[in-house]
Amino acid sequence: MIDITEKDIVERRAVAEGKINLKRSTIQQIRDLKIKKGDVLTVARVAGIDAVKNTPSLIPFCHQIPIEFADVTFDVGDTWIKCRCEVKAIYKTGVEMESLSGVMGSLLTIWDMVKYLEKDSTGNYPETGISEIRVIQKVKGQK
Repeated sequence: MIDITEKDIVERRAVAEGKINLKRSTIQQIRDLKIKKGDVLTVARVAGIDAVKNTPSLIPFCHQIPIEFADVTFDVGDTWIKCRCEVKAIYKTGVEMESLSGVMGSLLTIWDMVKYLEKDSTGNYPETGISEIRVIQKVKGQK
């Protein structure tokens, strides 16, 4: 880990997003709450927040940051779900990795919960994909 001893403690915020492409029929089953494993978006939200809190366990050189706020939201289209994760902390280093982890935890959970609907006859996922993972906003020292 890098030495952050001399850095100032300030409010930090990061927002990341990403997208999962799914079959139109899978999206409809998610909307209708007909997925075998349960309410996909509720479980994915909890998984994303959990991923935020566990980022140092996932990424070896991340500092343990006292997270003040984390939230995950979704925008559902006809063939995709966009996930957005916002994280805030008052600390010496930023929360970009935490927001990215939240997005990935959420999107991977969605994939896991619907994979039985997404597989083709060979067991592959020709229409399923996670993409456009990025930090869309980072704020340091401002409210």
